[in-house]
Amino acid sequence: MKKFFETIKNIFSVKELKDRIFLTLGLLMVFRLGSFIVLPGVDPSKLDQGKAGVLGFINEILGGAFERASIFALGIMPYISASIIIQLLTVAVPTFQKMQKEGESGRKKLTQITRALTILITIGQGFAYLKGTVPTEAIIIDQTFFLISSIIILTSGTVFCMWLGEKITDKGIGNGISLLIMIGIISRFPVAIVSEATLKGMGGVFIFVLEILALYLVVMGVVLIVQAVRYVPLQYVKQVAGRSQKQMLTQKKRSALPLKVNAAGVMPIIFAQALMFLPPLVAGAFQGEDTPNADYIARAFSNFTSLEYNILFAVLIIAFTFFYTAMTINVQQISDNLKDSGGFVPGVTPGEETKNYLGKILDRITFPGAIFIAIIAILPAIAAAAGVGNQFAQFYGGTSLLIMVGVVLDTLQQIESYLLNKEYDGLMNTGNVKGRQAQPMNYI
Repeated sequence: MKKFFETIKNIFSVKELKDRIFLTLGLLMVFRLGSFIVLPGVDPSKLDQGKAGVLGFINEILGGAFERASIFALGIMPYISASIIIQLLTVAVPTFQKMQKEGESGRKKLTQITRALTILITIGQGFAYLKGTVPTEAIIIDQTFFLISSIIILTSGTVFCMWLGEKITDKGIGNGISLLIMIGIISRFPVAIVSEATLKGMGGVFIFVLEILALYLVVMGVVLIVQAVRYVPLQYVKQVAGRSQKQMLTQKKRSALPLKVNAAGVMPIIFAQALMFLPPLVAGAFQGEDTPNADYIARAFSNFTSLEYNILFAVLIIAFTFFYTAMTINVQQISDNLKDSGGFVPGVTPGEETKNYLGKILDRITFPGAIFIAIIAILPAIAAAAGVGNQFAQFYGGTSLLIMVGVVLDTLQQIESYLLNKEYDGLMNTGNVKGRQAQPMNYI
């Protein structure tokens, strides 16, 4: 405990670090306050509460702003969608690949394109949100004026959230966009834990303690999978001139290539969750007395605790994990870069053989990583089936838990870097947050 308080004291002894922490907290507070400001012309008492399916997932990410019809109702979700689209284009389209390789100027171009695409997506999503989510009876002003003004406000709110995220990244601590997502998720945790404690009552104290212990073990498991890295040993050969031009000295430098077990991050769960609303939607269009199978599919895939829902969900996550890992980690490019820089894997011929070797390793570590992510994704359903309240069960896994753990670890790593640079002891006894230096997790 003494070590903990000493570390806190060290954190606030570094002026730059202290200023960054306070700025981050202030901007996060602005984001949370904005999520409670309702759109002009809306009667909050007539809004539908308790979204389900994909809408429930979006509402959870935004900390309840979605169901409150706030000025931040769409939050940074359009920016995330735009970033994912640009990310995929940099893999599939040569023009975007060229921009990515242009260094700082290319990144600036991609950033501007992402921002413009964010505005277009926000306008489209804002129209769909206002038409499909805000009840007509909740609108107390002229419908047309409300639609136009609200789209402008929602777009401005998303742009402002995007600005907040960029400011936190540049002037604060951690990845700003990821922190905005995390603060929205974690804001619901106190309500969930109080609700669970009330549900269990005095007679269920022992069960409640067991639930907390189970949650702790799940978090530790997620920490392990987020940090897990497979290091591939490398050697670099460099020839330098000796005392005469005829003498050449060969130097060998040892290094390692880090490959994350969970290279895809939370993206497989997000992609799979976005597709899970399709079966009940399609089946609902064919429901009737003559289509009992459609009724069965609609019921089964509308319930996140059903066996059918979770089997399909797990299969989609495993498939998307391999797909996204293959899209983001180009073993051909890694092999070419190693060959050009004089690097090689000991015992493996540079070129095609190195590409196949790295691909085989990537497949072997991706499979257990995909299985683990699938298990994490369906843990909320297992917890709910075991008697945990639905609100509290959502924190036992899924996108929420992966994002929270990953963002906290990345933020701690940045704080630790500041402490070590100022010659203070780090947050951990070893002097670094293990596993975070390999490859930063991409949460968008």
